[in-house]
Amino acid sequence: MSRTYKATGINLKSMSMGESDRLLTILTREFGLVRAVAMGAREHNSRLGGRSELFVVNELLIAKGRSLDKITQADTLESYPRLGQDLKKLIASQYLAELCLHQALSDQPQEDLFCLLNEHLARLERSPGPEVLAHLTHAVFQLLVLAGVAPQVHLCCVTREALSPDFGDRNWRIGFSIPAGGTVTLEQLLATQPTRQRYRVAETAVVAPQTEERHASLSVPTKVHDGLSPYDSVSSSKASPPSTGLHRRISAPELLLLQHLAEANLPELNGLLASVDATKCSQQTLNQLWQSVEQALRSYAQYYFDRPIRSAALIDACFATADLA
Repeated sequence: MSRTYKATGINLKSMSMGESDRLLTILTREFGLVRAVAMGAREHNSRLGGRSELFVVNELLIAKGRSLDKITQADTLESYPRLGQDLKKLIASQYLAELCLHQALSDQPQEDLFCLLNEHLARLERSPGPEVLAHLTHAVFQLLVLAGVAPQVHLCCVTREALSPDFGDRNWRIGFSIPAGGTVTLEQLLATQPTRQRYRVAETAVVAPQTEERHASLSVPTKVHDGLSPYDSVSSSKASPPSTGLHRRISAPELLLLQHLAEANLPELNGLLASVDATKCSQQTLNQLWQSVEQALRSYAQYYFDRPIRSAALIDACFATADLA
């Protein structure tokens, strides 16, 4: 049996090893996740230096080792240099890489995951600054689809009835239940809860619209400080939804964005939102909507992968800073 094998892979993770080596975690088409050492990659003028950077796609020749494989040859097929030139794009790319590490398998072909990641990294690299969060959120949803755990956003998970956002009612909301697997009408969610929990969820459903009345219908819902608040995003190391099963309530614009994430390509959503609502849809408002949708999907992904997404804190800090600017 040959001690070397060929693979086409993209570098997802890199760490220093020894005085001059790098240990790479690579997503390959043919063998899934592979961990291999790039010998001397940190040396000045190393032949493997640039080829061992993050998000570089290489055609590799790898030698099997007793504990770790070693990269003996690498020819670059694709790279995304502009990802490292923009902080938002770099953090978004690391977020996607982390999700891929959570769902990729070893010793099995990962053709679909490899192609999907490269497609969305290319979109991130080409996207204008204001659209980075939208493309990131789209990529997260598509990765969940590929993993077979994407949330249901077109139907109520309980009644299986089609859901359509109501832009005529500024207080219209739909429930987002992580354990249920996606969107749920609030009436159905209340009907499935024990009496005490039902009262507390109903109380939140009444108080929140009153708190939100001062906001335009395209604004992001204001948080309600309640132990069972549906707005609380999951940021703990072990992602778990509130005991009520209701993670948050989704507004009409947020549901519209979620439903379009299931499409292969995003439409021009700024104009779409403006066309269905008379309220002016500013870029800042749209960014806030995308932040809310991304946080819902993040909590959902953490719950179903049972792993924290450590890049999430950087995403929050980066885009919050961008909004303030």
